[in-house]
Formats: sequence, structure tokens, C-alpha cells
Amino acid sequence: MSNNPESPNTGTTRIVAGETAKPKRRRTVEIALAVGLVLLIGAGAAVASAVSQNNNQAAPAPATTPAAELKLGYFSNVTHGPALVGISKGIIAKELGDTKLSTQVFNAGPAAIEALNAGAIDATYIGPNPAINSFVKSKGESISIIAGAASGGAQLVVKPEINSAADLKGKILSSPQLGGTQDVALRAWLGAQGFKTNVDGSGDVNINPTENAQSLKLFQDGKLDGAWLPEPWASRLVLEAGAKVLVDEKDLWEKGDFTTTILIVNKKFAAEHPETVKALLKGHVESVNWLNSASAADKATTINAVLKDTAGKPLPANVIERALQNIKFTTDPLAGTYKKLLDDGVKAGTTKQADINGIFDLRTLNEVEGKKTSAAGLGQD
Repeated sequence: MSNNPESPNTGTTRIVAGETAKPKRRRTVEIALAVGLVLLIGAGAAVASAVSQNNNQAAPAPATTPAAELKLGYFSNVTHGPALVGISKGIIAKELGDTKLSTQVFNAGPAAIEALNAGAIDATYIGPNPAINSFVKSKGESISIIAGAASGGAQLVVKPEINSAADLKGKILSSPQLGGTQDVALRAWLGAQGFKTNVDGSGDVNINPTENAQSLKLFQDGKLDGAWLPEPWASRLVLEAGAKVLVDEKDLWEKGDFTTTILIVNKKFAAEHPETVKALLKGHVESVNWLNSASAADKATTINAVLKDTAGKPLPANVIERALQNIKFTTDPLAGTYKKLLDDGVKAGTTKQADINGIFDLRTLNEVEGKKTSAAGLGQD
């Protein structure tokens, strides 16, 4: 008989095989138990991780801090009176405390929105239609309207020989910028008169978006038949260039109330620096209150001083007097008018139909003022 234990022809092989099979089975069971234990531990860790993640999601947001700098935009218009007063009198800077205030002047809303979305500014005074357009394009992610600033102060002024809407066919008109608040108002009004206009300037009436100062010069040179402009530019064309008012926009709105200027903020900036936004609103409210309590002479002098710095020279006394008579300074953004403003923008071809619910966040304004300004169901108040 062979002594080779691996020989298939011996009993030894069967004995050896029988002796080694039991330890292998035990090792298999042990390994299976070990693997199961590892899986159980892993599953427990996964559950713990998931619970931890859920707890983290439910945890309050990290503490915010005031911004090192607030970059604020505004226009060199009388309709931006709260900005002109708040900046020139140091009201906004005082409320900001250690936060540095930097400012930038714009001619019209779309340019200011572009700067805001690019991070060049954090907040701006602006007309409502560019704000609506930005909100719609970004699907609600770009801006929040946090206060009103001014109502009224926009007119369609034309050559003296133009007496009715019918006389405008084939004429050349201007607005501050395509998609701006006065541009939308002009296009919507012309559409209601039966005229077709296009964003490229063609149509029954030609609309050439033009900087306000250039519109004055073109009108004086006889190269422009009229313009839909904010104050003080409407008054300048009337008193300095012989234009007359064909449409005062207040006549197109119930009770004559329509928004000319609002205050908006970049949503990301507001989320990161709510204390800074609150300080800005405190300065804004104080500026509006000053305008509504100051004498006509004080208002004119203060605003004119800023316009001199930004435009190179002050306005004639009769121009600024007329302009201020057409404007109401208010922190109420008149939220109830925004569905019509959106509809006007759609008709003008400068924006798309959309849901603008959420465009307002008036909670901090209401906290600062201690009264309720309504968001008209279009945001938080």
C-alpha cells in the first residue's frame, strides 16, 4: 500500500480529507459571521451618518456678519431723491457704521441690473421693470425688492405741434434704455393707442433708447420728436427745450400712484449680510423721512448739490421746482401695481410672462418702520 496521503487509491486520503473538511466548514461559518458583523456595523454607521446629515440640515444657519463694504447704485435723477439725500448727507454711511459705503451712478435700470448680477454692486435704486425682468430671467434667484423710494415723476414730452397720439405715427421718440421702466411704459402706451413697436426700434413709431442728457440735446437739435423720461429730464425738455407734456404717467394709474424708483438687493448678499441690509434700510427710511419733512428750498438745494457733482452743473431753480412737484417720496413699493407692470413688459416685448411671487421681501422694512407695508401676495411682509 502506498504511503502517499494524496493518493486516491488509499484510505489515508479519505481519512485526511475527512479530518480537514470540518475546520474548513468552521472557517466558512466564522467568515460568514464576520462579514455579517462588518455589514451590520457598516449599516449602523450609514444610519448614523444619515441621521447626522439630517440633523445638520435641520440645524440653524451659521451666524452672519456685517459686510466689510456695501456697493450701492443709483441714478442722477430727482426720482432717486432718497439716494441723493442719503449719500450726500451721510445718512446711509452713518447707519452702516464700520461697513464702507461705495457708490456707482447709472443712467438706466438694465445697466444697473447687469452690474448687480455681476457682483459689481450689492444693492441699487432702480425702476421696477428692470427688477421684474431680472427676477423673471433668474427664476427668482437674483434680487429682492426691499423698499419703495419714489412714485410719480415720469412724462411723455413732445414737440409743440404734436397734439394727440395719432400725430406720433412715423415719429422718433426716445427712452432712457431698452427694457427700462420708462421704455416699457412708452411701448405699452403706444400699443394701447394701436401702434406697433419693435425692440429693434422699427414699427409705426420709432423708439431709440438714448441717455437722458443726449435726448435733451437731440430734442434741442430737432432730431427727436419726443421722449418718455423721468424727472428732472422731462422738466428740462419742457422748460429748456420748449417741449410739452402729451402724457403724464400718473393719469394712467388708479389714484395717480405708480412706482418710479425702488430699492433692491442681491439675494445672496442679503442672505450673507442681513445686518448690513437692515442698516441700509434704516438710512433709506431716514432719507425718505427727511425729504418729506424738509422745506421745498432745502430739498432743492440738497438734491441740486448732488446733481452738480454727478452731472457737472446744478439744475435751474424752475426745473428742480417743477420736478419735485411731480414726485412723491415713499418707502411703499406699491406692490399692487406689479402684475400690471409685468403685463406691460410682456406687451412691450422686453420680458416674459412669469410668476413673480417672491419678488418682495419687506420684512426688514416693516421691522425698521414699525408698520405694515404690504407685498400684495407677491412675497414676504
